[in-house]
Amino acid sequence: MYYQFFEFNHAALQPYRALADAAKLFFENPLNPLSQSSYGRSMAALMELFERTTRRYDKPAFNLTDTQIDGERIAVSEEIVWRKPFCNLIRFRRDLPEGRQADPKILLVAPLSGHYATLLRGTVEALLPHGDVHITDWLDARMAPLEQGRFDLDDYIDYLIEMFHAVGENSHVIAVCQPSVPVLAAVAMMEGQGDPFSPSSMTLMGGPIDTRINPTAVNKMAAEKDIGWFRDHVIMPVPWPHPGVMRPVYPGFLQLSGFMSMNLDQHFTAHKDFFFHLVKEDGDSAEKHREFYDEFLAVMDMPAEFYLQTVETVFIRHDLPKGEMKHRGESVDPSAIRKTALLTVEGENDDISGLGQTQAAQTLCVNIPEARRMHYVQPRVGHYGVFNGSRFRTEIAPRIVRFIRANDRPQH
Repeated sequence: MYYQFFEFNHAALQPYRALADAAKLFFENPLNPLSQSSYGRSMAALMELFERTTRRYDKPAFNLTDTQIDGERIAVSEEIVWRKPFCNLIRFRRDLPEGRQADPKILLVAPLSGHYATLLRGTVEALLPHGDVHITDWLDARMAPLEQGRFDLDDYIDYLIEMFHAVGENSHVIAVCQPSVPVLAAVAMMEGQGDPFSPSSMTLMGGPIDTRINPTAVNKMAAEKDIGWFRDHVIMPVPWPHPGVMRPVYPGFLQLSGFMSMNLDQHFTAHKDFFFHLVKEDGDSAEKHREFYDEFLAVMDMPAEFYLQTVETVFIRHDLPKGEMKHRGESVDPSAIRKTALLTVEGENDDISGLGQTQAAQTLCVNIPEARRMHYVQPRVGHYGVFNGSRFRTEIAPRIVRFIRANDRPQH
C-alpha cells in the first residue's frame, strides 16, 4: 500500500505544483514591480523550492557531446550496441580521424543501486580521451512489463558475460561500487571456462567484496536483519499505471529516503542555502544546486529478485569471500583468474564501502601475477569521490588509464 499511497500523494500534489510554477513566473516577470523586491524574489524562490521538492525527477541525460583528444575537440555520440529487457549497453562513439591507432575498449559497469548510470557522467568524461568507452545503462524496473520475466543476480552476471562478448576481445572492465561482486564473479566464470573474451584488466572501485572488513553503518544494518525482513519491509508491487504494474520491486522513493536520511542535516542546509541563493540572485550557486539534485533525486526501482539475492549473497552471508558463491549452481572461484590484471581503488573516508572491503579482491585472486595487480587508496575522499570529482580526475583516473594501457593485450 505504501507505493500506491506515494503515487496518490504525487498525483494529488500535481495541481499545487502547477500553481507554484504559475506563481513563480508571476513573481519573476520583469513587468511585475514586485520582481525587483526582496519579497518578490523570496516568493519566487519559495515556489521553486516547493516545486522541486515535490516533483518526480526523470532520468537525466549524459550530455557528453565532445571530448579533447590530442589537443583537438572530437565529437561524441551515443549508440546502443546491445540491449536486453533490463539493460542497454551504450557506446560513446568518438569521431576519430581515420587511421588513428585504436584506444583500449573500456566497459564501465554502473551500479544498479537506485541511481541511473548518468551518475557516472564525470567518470565517462574523464575516460573518453583515453578509451573507447561503453557503459551499462540499467533500466527502471517499473517500466518493465511482467511478461519480460524476472531479473536476479545470476541474470546480472549473465548480462555482463554477454556484454564482454559484445564489446569484443581485449576489453577492460571498471566496476563502480555495487557491481564489483558480479563483475569479479563474471570474470572468474569466464576465466574458469577459458573464454577468450575475458577482459585484459579489471578495476574495482569502492566495492563490497568483503563487507565483514571495517563494516559501515550500511553493512551493519544489513547484517543485523534476515532476508525475510527485507522482503517484508522494502519489497512492493509496482502500482498502475506504470508498464511494470504488479512487478515486485524495491521502489526508488524508498531508496531515496535511505540516501537522504544518511545526511539529512546536510540536505536540509543545502536547500536552505538554495533558497537564499535565489533571493540574493546568486545564479551560479543556485545552478550548481539544481545540477546536483537533478541527478541525486532521480531514482529508479530495482527488481526485487536482484535486490534480495544481492543483499543475501553479499551483505548477509558473505558468500564470495567465504568461497561459497555460486552462479547457476556452479562455484565462483576467483583463483581461476590468471590472465586478467586487477586494480582495486578505495577512498580513505568511504562511509559506504569501508577501507579494505575492495582490497579483499586482491586476497581472493591469488593466481594473478604480482606484476599485474595494484591497490590504491585515495586520501581525503568519500564514496562519491572515488569515481567523481576533482581528485578522481587528477589522481585516480590517470592511474586507471596507466594501468589499462600497461595491461592492454595486443590485437591479433
